[in-house]
Amino acid sequence: MTAAQGTPPPTVAELEAQEARLVLPHFTYDDAWALGSLLVELSREREAPVAIDIRRGSQQLFHCALPGSSADNDAWIDRKRRVVERYGASSFLVGTRFRAKGGTFEDSSRLDPDRYAAHGGSFPITVEGAGVVGTVTVSGLPQEADHALVVRALERTLERMSSGPRD
Repeated sequence: MTAAQGTPPPTVAELEAQEARLVLPHFTYDDAWALGSLLVELSREREAPVAIDIRRGSQQLFHCALPGSSADNDAWIDRKRRVVERYGASSFLVGTRFRAKGGTFEDSSRLDPDRYAAHGGSFPITVEGAGVVGTVTVSGLPQEADHALVVRALERTLERMSSGPRD
């Protein structure tokens, strides 16, 4: 159970459903800016000490470090992002899958824990007809809160894209 919410963490099926639902119609440089700016706004509202990173392929399109974050958050971003790039699924989902099988990512993946972290906060940017094209990552909160912040921003981004003409 998560102490803040008093609810059990999401299941593999719930996390997979999020990923299936959060598929964008497009992802441009302007979309990356809008998504990053939204994450900054949501983080400031919560006074969250996070760093935010958005990439398309290997190109960093957005990065912001808010008060209270540190260089350690950038290292966590890199480690979580590599999990998404390797597995094509959110870092939280990957870690949850390992836990559901009775193990841990660190013990079972055989990947260097200094380079990979299956902790919540990095999510694939998936575009209709193209698949995973990038990542959006937040670091600085407990893993479930990092993940939830990214999901909320992607939900609002998808709502915006679905309700109006392409920017």
